[in-house]
Amino acid sequence: MDFELTDEQVMLRDTVRDLLARNYDPETRLKVTDTDLGWSRDVWNQLAELGVLGLSFSEEDGGVDAGPVETMVVLEEIGRRLAPEPLVDAVLVPGGLVARVGSAEQRQRILPEVTGGTKLLAFAHAEPGIRWPSTELTTTAVQQGDSWVLTGLKNPVPHGDSADELVVSAVLPSGGTGLFLVGPDAAGVQRKSYRTVDGQRGAQIEFDKAPGELLGDTIDAAEAVQVAIGHAQAALCAESIGAMEEALRLTTDYLKTRKQFGVTLSKFQTLTQRAANMYVSLELARSMSLYANAALADGANDPVVASRARLQVGRSARHIGQEAIQMHGGIGVTAEYPVSHYVARLTAIERTLGGGLEHLRVLSARVGDYDLPEL
Repeated sequence: MDFELTDEQVMLRDTVRDLLARNYDPETRLKVTDTDLGWSRDVWNQLAELGVLGLSFSEEDGGVDAGPVETMVVLEEIGRRLAPEPLVDAVLVPGGLVARVGSAEQRQRILPEVTGGTKLLAFAHAEPGIRWPSTELTTTAVQQGDSWVLTGLKNPVPHGDSADELVVSAVLPSGGTGLFLVGPDAAGVQRKSYRTVDGQRGAQIEFDKAPGELLGDTIDAAEAVQVAIGHAQAALCAESIGAMEEALRLTTDYLKTRKQFGVTLSKFQTLTQRAANMYVSLELARSMSLYANAALADGANDPVVASRARLQVGRSARHIGQEAIQMHGGIGVTAEYPVSHYVARLTAIERTLGGGLEHLRVLSARVGDYDLPEL
């Protein structure tokens, strides 16, 4: 099997890499993340012009009809530069739900604006006290004539602070899961934004009989939600790979330049062995990220595959992050030096949509599905 990128995928990777390199050095990134928005509208528009925002959508929906592997390539570059633009939270996940569940009219009304960079979405699904992989929801939807009203609390809503429209999950009167389009400024909606530990943005959104437009029909959308979460899991793996690559590069460069006892740290065998172990962890994670995204490209949205990938990527991220901090010493935890921000982002990703323990539970619960080898 050929795991090499095609010429088109390499061109996409290099183009995105150049764009982000021009716009984000460590100092510039800190200035951008300290703004109220937390990311750059200018960079967002450039990504839209390149067609990056439309990679996962069909041409009839305003996209370029690419696939998970192309999205993986882009997200690795996002992770490499720690670019704060909300590609996953504002496009890939909520836009994917609109594409899978929405009516033709809803798709034509929303998705071209999303791919063009003029409309930001957010998926309001997680609720306080409910941990992945639980699918229980307390937010309810009640039909009143031809309309619906929603009541409940969603938190965290990644990048919900800047969303122009929300895709909200709620329990239908029939007991299934419905998806609704809700305006963040509609009556009965209260939105409180906050900054996360990795410098990104989130929101707590409360609905009190807020009007909502049913996305698609009343058929239970629980399966579509799980598909969207599967794509999010693979996307987080890809972003982690880019961040780990850069954390490793920063560490090895530091070992080559920092002197102790008159020689560079790279002369100490123990430190070079530890750096080599970081590289092994990176390659283990890279193979699992490719595994998860290739499975999606083949149409297999298997939660077991996603948990296998997330478990290894999370373990590798923790190993690389801890070693990067340790081998940098005190400078590794300062806000002025970039390695601490890579570790913060990797830590946040590791706790998104299930941590290592949750994914290990998913996998251990399926052990009985496999036959024991016979000698």
